[in-house]
Amino acid sequence: MDFITLLQAAILGIVQGITEWLPISSTGHMILVDEFLHMKVSQTFMDMFLVVIQFGSILAVVVLYFHKLNPFSLKKTPAQRRQTLSLWAKVIVAVIPAGIVGVLLDDWFTDNFYNYQVVAVALIVYGILFIVLERYNRKRRPRITSVDDMDYKTALMIGVFDILPLIPGTSRSGSTILGGILMGASRSVAAEFSFFLAIPIMLGASLLKILKFFMDSAVIQPVEWQVLIVGMVVAFLVSLVAIKFLMGFIRKHDFTAFGWYRIILGILVIAYFVYKSVAIA
Repeated sequence: MDFITLLQAAILGIVQGITEWLPISSTGHMILVDEFLHMKVSQTFMDMFLVVIQFGSILAVVVLYFHKLNPFSLKKTPAQRRQTLSLWAKVIVAVIPAGIVGVLLDDWFTDNFYNYQVVAVALIVYGILFIVLERYNRKRRPRITSVDDMDYKTALMIGVFDILPLIPGTSRSGSTILGGILMGASRSVAAEFSFFLAIPIMLGASLLKILKFFMDSAVIQPVEWQVLIVGMVVAFLVSLVAIKFLMGFIRKHDFTAFGWYRIILGILVIAYFVYKSVAIA
């Protein structure tokens, strides 16, 4: 395996680690970056890699929130342990909608929506939604200021929003954060619950993709294992920074800046691929 290919895997890990947690679409960015990198691996492996690399990002959430998510911590009181178990129960409830739809329609979405047109439109539409929602939200006070105050109905509704990221360019964190804010959660609570919800969702997506990979009789070559490991390790390290950055950012700012970023990026994506098609013609 040459150094350039491992460097490309590291770049994809950086992109994954940043864009998974910021509401700007990790899948959309990964598809676009792959357009320029062209790693020397099979397309079957690449399709699996772009999903499984998310496992590194999951570990970052587990590390950063280990105490909060651990119901068996000896440092917690019995009441705090029950509270943690309740939080996990809400996460499981929220996972159900996306879990069902993802298992049934994952391949269909991959075959029909993984293209630059869908990515660009999703980036722009969600960018507009973030700007509009933030302007609307200035007149409201959140009714949920702690994840412990969230009820099961709210958790389920946020889970429904988690179906939308099956469309690339949408953003899993963006969809669930938008859903959380619309349901009355503060930005920090919506972001935190989005992180927790990502653990079973992304773990399930990774395992499903690996299972399909091997069911198709595909084999991971030794050099491809290196690519996968480098990508996941880099995604883990960058995710630690990205999560801390986002939580610090939203304490002082709203999501309007991310909305404008998405709109500008969506326009640039359209411009690039239109120019490319014209140049080829």
